[in-house]
Amino acid sequence: MSTTIALLLVHLHLLLCGHGAAAVAATATPPPLPVLPVPSYAQLQWQLSEMALFIHFGPNTFTDSEWGSGHADPAVFAPSALDAGQWARVAAEGGFGRVVLTAKHHDGFCLWPSALTDYSVAASPWRGGAGDVVGELSAAARAEGIGLGLYLSPWDRHEPVYGDTVAYNEHYMGQMTELLTRYGDVEEVWLDGAKGDDTYMDYMFDAWFALIHQLQRRVVIFSDAGPDTRWVGDEAGIAGRTCWSPFNKTVVTIGHIIPEYSQSGDQFGEEWVPAECDVSIRPGWFWHASEKPKSAVTLLDIYYKSVGRNCLLILNVPPNSSGLISDEDMQVLQEFTEIRRTIFSHNFAANATGTASSVRGGLENLQFAPSNTLRDSIYSYWAPQEGQTSWEMLFDLGRSTSFNLLQLQEPIQMGQRVIEFHVDVLLGGLWQTILEGTTIGYKRLLRFPAVDARYLKLYVDSARADPLIAFVGVFMDPFSDAYGLDHEKPSHTNSSEVIMLRRGHAAGNRSTATM
Repeated sequence: MSTTIALLLVHLHLLLCGHGAAAVAATATPPPLPVLPVPSYAQLQWQLSEMALFIHFGPNTFTDSEWGSGHADPAVFAPSALDAGQWARVAAEGGFGRVVLTAKHHDGFCLWPSALTDYSVAASPWRGGAGDVVGELSAAARAEGIGLGLYLSPWDRHEPVYGDTVAYNEHYMGQMTELLTRYGDVEEVWLDGAKGDDTYMDYMFDAWFALIHQLQRRVVIFSDAGPDTRWVGDEAGIAGRTCWSPFNKTVVTIGHIIPEYSQSGDQFGEEWVPAECDVSIRPGWFWHASEKPKSAVTLLDIYYKSVGRNCLLILNVPPNSSGLISDEDMQVLQEFTEIRRTIFSHNFAANATGTASSVRGGLENLQFAPSNTLRDSIYSYWAPQEGQTSWEMLFDLGRSTSFNLLQLQEPIQMGQRVIEFHVDVLLGGLWQTILEGTTIGYKRLLRFPAVDARYLKLYVDSARADPLIAFVGVFMDPFSDAYGLDHEKPSHTNSSEVIMLRRGHAAGNRSTATM
């Protein structure tokens, strides 16, 4: 055999070996198909931000009003120490991913120098008529690394053409264009269907939505009916215990909702429209000297019932007439932040060992292993083998630990899947159910009376498709019990019922809990 032929054979052998190695590398198990609907990029970023700080500010702040008449003299708008940088710092330090400003409320007064009205900061004495609240907050939010959102009220009690459908829709879209082209990225546009009782007005929502998405690529639009996020249906900041992001926008219209449907979403919904929970830190939405803020523990309870039920919490913290967030409000927010840090900085499952009844691609496949659920991320997850009818995960915390709070998350980029689940712990050699729940979504936080256990099991009882679990966290909340906050209860029970455990006599048997 010539040297040339020998070299060619060696080269061919190396090519075949390389091809074989590539073939082996290509045997990684692909992820399961997503279950539609799924969130867009903008919706996913919105959900990951978890909380937004709402800023209601304007002439109402100075006239001790909630709904301005539209006839207040612009001269009343005269904050002596307005500092948008303080607003943005309070938001960033409190863990809020974005700040949303009432650029125009129902009174029609604009917090930017709009060229389409004479009723704006340009007509006020603030900054000598050269001020721009939207511009200052936009720069401050950018400096703090948080997003900017804007509320532009459809109802305008000052604008003379309000009531003329074509003229006012042109006016509104012109103001929207100003806001979305002057101030850089806007991550959320917040609007409602408010109207005056004495004037007929037809809002051209579809045209508005098209314009907003045309001008801002990464924006989400909030309203009663989406298109991107929906109102939860109350102003208490509380979602339903069952809360789906899938939704059918045709069931509700802006200004006319079905509260129960908005609170719970729709397991069979064809569109991804997650819920946003709005609430004010004070009784009113604008600042009033006579009002006091909610306590930090009350905010914690709202957090559990909003973010902890697969929603975003938008908490209104109105600046005072000086243009600053009040010291007493900042104190509450700092306490709220510290409480959350105390609870969630110590995850008893961080070093746990996890096993599962099955794993996609086989029990040895680390790609979808149960250990993925111990990482605080939705981008790695446990996936079961296809075709199963029951799904279980077992966690060994390493030692017996006292806990009363469980955090569960799904990788929502793959769709929302879990319908029902329950959790057992091993006590005295018997498995006992400590909670039952419906829906997980992006984040589910579940409180229950404290137990002392080393082993716990998560059972998914029903799902829209093979369930995927991204995170399991185990925590101790010393505040809820101390202040008498309520625990989670299954939706079919009432608040007067108490926990009763029925025990199984074998480690594999599940018991049931009625709450």
